[in-house]
Amino acid sequence: MDFDATDLRLLDVLQNDASLSNQELAVRALTSPATALRRVRRLVDEGVIERRVALLSPERLGEGLTALVEVTLDRQGAEHLDAFETRAVAEAAVQQCWRVSPGPDFLLVVRSADMAGYQALVQRLFTQDANVRNVKAFFAVKRAKFDPRLPLPVAAPPTPAAAPAP
Repeated sequence: MDFDATDLRLLDVLQNDASLSNQELAVRALTSPATALRRVRRLVDEGVIERRVALLSPERLGEGLTALVEVTLDRQGAEHLDAFETRAVAEAAVQQCWRVSPGPDFLLVVRSADMAGYQALVQRLFTQDANVRNVKAFFAVKRAKFDPRLPLPVAAPPTPAAAPAP
């Protein structure tokens, strides 16, 4: 999909604050409210904007433990990978689930209130699954950066209209 300067400005503003009114979005993106509304609808319809959410503070909500978990399955057939993935994404504590290669089969980002909450997840998701061969967890001691923004390409300057031939 080709993005012009207006699309890129809208995406940039929305990545910083998706709670803006259409009027304020248009002002910040240097376009009219009608254009902003039409373009954002198109970006949503085309799947460029997946969803608009509020980012919450896990610590203030009592979710103080973050674990990055590598999971290796014993059998890696498509049906086995799909089955584990289905179970993992159904768990509220699993914030992200990635199939990775090479190395482990999955990398999970998990949040829980404490180690007891993590242990309960381990019992439900890993211990009771006979196909889970290995689990390796890394516990975060500090979050140095978290930024869900994607880098956007620089818009090409508009090309001048060709002069009519003499």
